[in-house]
This record gives sequence, structure tokens and C-alpha cells, in this order.
Amino acid sequence: MKASTFPALLQRFFTERLLSQLQASPHTVASYRDTFRLLLGYAERRIRKRPSDLTLADLDSSLITSFLADLESRRGNGAQTRNLRLTAVRSFFRFAAYHAPDELAAIQRVLAIPNKRAERKLIAFLERPEIDALLEAPNRSTWTGRRDYAFLLTVVQTGLRLSEITALRPEDVVLGRGACVHCLGKGRKERRTPLTKHAAEVLRAWIAEPHPGQSRFVFPNARGGQLSADGVAYILAKHAAAATTRCPSLGSKRVTPHVLRHTAAMELLQAGVDRAVIALWLGHESVETTQVYLDANLAMKEAALARTPAINGAPPGRYRPDDQLLRFLRSL
Repeated sequence: MKASTFPALLQRFFTERLLSQLQASPHTVASYRDTFRLLLGYAERRIRKRPSDLTLADLDSSLITSFLADLESRRGNGAQTRNLRLTAVRSFFRFAAYHAPDELAAIQRVLAIPNKRAERKLIAFLERPEIDALLEAPNRSTWTGRRDYAFLLTVVQTGLRLSEITALRPEDVVLGRGACVHCLGKGRKERRTPLTKHAAEVLRAWIAEPHPGQSRFVFPNARGGQLSADGVAYILAKHAAAATTRCPSLGSKRVTPHVLRHTAAMELLQAGVDRAVIALWLGHESVETTQVYLDANLAMKEAALARTPAINGAPPGRYRPDDQLLRFLRSL
């Protein structure tokens, strides 16, 4: 294979490998597309060659490494985003290894570029008073208010991803015996998530309402189309701001679809549901993924602390400072 066939190879990677063989999701394809748009733009600036004139040899490990460093320094990307871009690059170069064996040594050097260790922060989630305040925020006397209430309730109870909840159609919602929602999740895995009696009643009433343009979606926008990510972000920001007056702690939290997904998981965990069941509920690939919820659950850690034996005669439980007035009186 000649080095000048790189543009054709990249096109084949997207059409044959991602779309035809792997049947990658639109989100994966968009992420990989954006990675290569950034990479080709960087290569054009650095070596002064148009993307259509680039060869596989031009994209060596030195250029890829400097591209990754540029993402962090110039674009301000974090380690996780940097690693995500590297995953897309590696996927292409593994594909290229089969079609350009004469470039195998250079390809192996690119594949050897390591991930950067990222700081693992505790997940964000809402406490029960914050959930209640958020659900009370929509004005249910209006069409949009009823939609938003049903949307928020469904997300908090099911933990569906943003792409899953916005793509829900009436036929995906079972409201009879064994009420549940059916979705095609990450990795094209189908799953059914049960609904509480209250959530099923709310969805039954909502789906029965007339929607703009006879929408095909359970939660349409004002024109009857599918809610966009920006539309969902607006809904959450609007109601979170309104709920802050009732529950001030919401003011310090950024409420996103993924935070509501984490909230659903934490509600299950605090109710004593096994991690394996939570993994199935959320559509996780591995049970170990649910470990982050254990790490973030302070209430469970405090309960464990309360059960620990006393040390040096000190009573068990979490430390709590003395009352200021009592401390003053003891000091006299």
C-alpha cells in the first residue's frame, strides 16, 4: 500500500470499520469524527500539508504526542478528554495495521502511546430533599410543565442516559402489568427498566395528552421533534434554579442528566439493592463500574463507622464538635 492512500484509508475506517462492521453508535462516530478533524487541522498547521495530501507516515508518534499535548495546553482539555481522543486514534491505527503492513513499525509506536492518569473525582448526585424540590419545580398546569415533571420523574427513577430518555417512544413504555421502559442502550444492548406505580401513572396520563405535530417521542420539544441535549440542559437549569429557593443546597450543584442518573443509582444503593442489580438496571458493562457509587456514599460509611468498636473508651460514631456554650462553661 502506498503512503499516499491515507485519505482513502481513513474513509474506509469510518465506512467499513465503524459503520458497517462495528455498527458504532452515532455518538461514537461523532466523537471519532471530531477527533480526526482536530488531528488533521493540527497536522496541517504543524507540517504545512493539506489533510488530503497527508500520508500515514506523516502521522507518526511524535506528531500524535504533540497533538495530545496541544489539546491540553491550547484547548484546555483535561486528561480524560485527551485519553478519549487517543482511543479514537488507536482504533484507526489498529485498523491501518491490517491494510498497511509496511508501516507496521510506525503504527506500533503510535499504539504504544500511553494514557494519561486522570484524577478520579467523586460522582455528584442529589439528596432526597433536593430530588423532591426539583420535582416540585415544574408548573404542572401547563403542557411544558407536565412534560418536564414526567421527564424528571422518569430520569430520576430509571437512571436512563440522555440519549436513551430523549429517544423514548410511546411503544417503548409498558404501562400494564410489569410496567417498564424499554431502550437500546450503550453498546447496542437492549434492557428493560421497571417503573414505580407513581411513575407509571404519570407516564400514562402524559402519553395520553395530545402532543405537537403528533410527535413520535414520549418527551418531544415544543415543535414535536426530539429533545436536544441543549433543550434538556435548559430544562434542568431552569427547574434547578427554581428549586433552589426551596432547597438552597441545589445552588451549589450543577444538575445534569448524568447527575440524575447517578442519583437513581444512589437511591437504589441506599435502599440496599445489590451492586449487580444496579449494574443491570443502569446498563453497565461491568459490576465494577458501580464501585463509584460506593465510594461516594458517605451515609453508608457513617453507618459503618457507627458499628465500629470504641477506641480508648471513646464512644463510637462520627466526631461532632461540642456546643459552644457548653464548651465555654466547662472552661470556667
